[in-house]
Amino acid sequence: MNKKQKKMLIRIILAAVMVIVFNFIPLEGLPRLILYLAAYLVIGYDILRKAWKGILNRRMFDENFLMAIATVGAFALAIYSRSGDYNEAIAVMLFYQIGELFQSYAVGKSRRNISALMDIRPDYANIERDGKLEQVDPDEVEIDSVIVVQPGEKVPLDGIVLEGNSTLNTSALTGESLPRDVKQGDEIISGCINMTGVLKIRTTKEFGESTVSKILELVENSSSRKSKSEDFISKFARIYTPAVCYGALALALLPPLVQMLFLGGTAQWGTWIYRALTFLVISCPCALVISIPLSFFAGIGGASKEGVLIKGSNYMETLSKTKYVVFDKTGTLTKGVFEVTAIHHNEMDEKKLLEYAALAECASSHPISKSLQKAYGQEIERNRVHDIQEISGHGVVAKVDGHEVAAGNSKLMKKLGVEYKDCHKVGTIIHIAIDGKYEGHIVISDVLKPHAEEVVSRLRKAGVKKTVMLTGDARAVAEQAAKALGIDEVYSELLPGDKVEKVEALLKQKTEKEKLAFVGDGINDAPVLTRADIGIAMGALGSDAAIEAADVVLMDDDPLKISKAIKISRKCLNIVYQNIAFALVIKFGCLALGAVGIANMWFAIFADVGVMILAVLNAIRALRVHNL
Repeated sequence: MNKKQKKMLIRIILAAVMVIVFNFIPLEGLPRLILYLAAYLVIGYDILRKAWKGILNRRMFDENFLMAIATVGAFALAIYSRSGDYNEAIAVMLFYQIGELFQSYAVGKSRRNISALMDIRPDYANIERDGKLEQVDPDEVEIDSVIVVQPGEKVPLDGIVLEGNSTLNTSALTGESLPRDVKQGDEIISGCINMTGVLKIRTTKEFGESTVSKILELVENSSSRKSKSEDFISKFARIYTPAVCYGALALALLPPLVQMLFLGGTAQWGTWIYRALTFLVISCPCALVISIPLSFFAGIGGASKEGVLIKGSNYMETLSKTKYVVFDKTGTLTKGVFEVTAIHHNEMDEKKLLEYAALAECASSHPISKSLQKAYGQEIERNRVHDIQEISGHGVVAKVDGHEVAAGNSKLMKKLGVEYKDCHKVGTIIHIAIDGKYEGHIVISDVLKPHAEEVVSRLRKAGVKKTVMLTGDARAVAEQAAKALGIDEVYSELLPGDKVEKVEALLKQKTEKEKLAFVGDGINDAPVLTRADIGIAMGALGSDAAIEAADVVLMDDDPLKISKAIKISRKCLNIVYQNIAFALVIKFGCLALGAVGIANMWFAIFADVGVMILAVLNAIRALRVHNL
């Protein structure tokens, strides 16, 4: 408990003890009233102050106003009837504060759980100066600085390992307990915990642009994006609270007036005012106003624990309705680790052809370019390469040692008017033309991710109706991968703009309630991620543009997390709908009982505090998503 919660607990205990003791003190009249008022002020002074501020600011229709009017009215009735029974008024305020304390503790616990799960913000970075390590703020470290990370420390910034070997704990980022080994030359992301060896890392991003900062920003901003359910509850509360206040006023005035003026009976003001006050206590909308945002907050926290970052409750709600899943292929369903498997139709020496291709592609970060550079196996001499032009969806044209080298697909060859030869092998074919003459082609093959074959069956179990794959690869490559994975439809040889058009067409096929998710990882996927109902980016290896454009980020690039994300969202929304239905049914039922005089003030306390506690307990279930 924090200081505020401890103070409230002391007030609750003190007020409860005072009421119990006062019941045994034989006092009547004014002294008895003063004692009970003292107990009432101990437990309720803050509610009275908030209600008064609300009245002054013309925003009085909230739970504080309801509680203040109900309890002050109960005191007034006890004075009017000279019963001396002030227990009900104090009990209403006491149990209301108990409920508020419980709710505050539950929200705090939920936030602490999420903070613990996302405890990845580094406190410092080590920079070596004059043979000694100096701790500096990660914000002060510039790009291309060399930092040292010792065993047990968090990696503060993204970078590349210059020296050392170690094992990293990535569980806070990915939700996976399996450690990851790193060595010299490996890329490393911030937020991991270094477990074994000392690492020297050359930073590639400033702290504000690093993985850890972006994750923290996503989680911190997620609560600002409200779902339709939350908006409904906010609008409902704005209409509902004034309505029940006027309803209570009508209940207090109309029946006595009707009895007195038209039926010739006694007004029974005390009875009807008591019913109106009971009506006000029952009507407090705490269960809805508190439990619905808490359910979404817990769901987002539970997903974060599993390495699924959902940027807001509106995206959680959309994700739960996903019926169509569209995949990019490279880096999403495949490892994106390409290998050169063959070189065909070449008169030039294979090594020389590879050298030209690798140099022409040296400015690209695409996996295919990386595989050409890896197959070349030597350091790239950038000064040999000039006038690089990357033609989206086609390939690259560059000057290498004064020769014009074109490396790309068949579209590039057609565009340049070069006659090329088709390849009988399945794979990505990189045609090479030098100074306008065809010199052969290089065959590059990708590998499916370990869990890729399970993805489609898991998605069907999660309620997805249709799976589609969009790729820029050749038809044979795309169809082979789609067949192996069991994907329903495949579209190949697409440019980034073509992918958007295909998604547009798919969006028209579905009903309004059904949602379409697109899963991608590359920079060219950003437009499609934005256009889909819900964009899902592979975060660990994905480009910054894809992560920025996406609504959901999978931190460990495991495609199985897609079905998990959908299941988490559906569990969260089920809890939200349960709380809405439960709270409204109980509330309106109890309001009816209060209006006809069956429910008394004690019953009203249960209807308010009891329903709130049960709804909050149900909301916390959204944190438990490990076994989904």
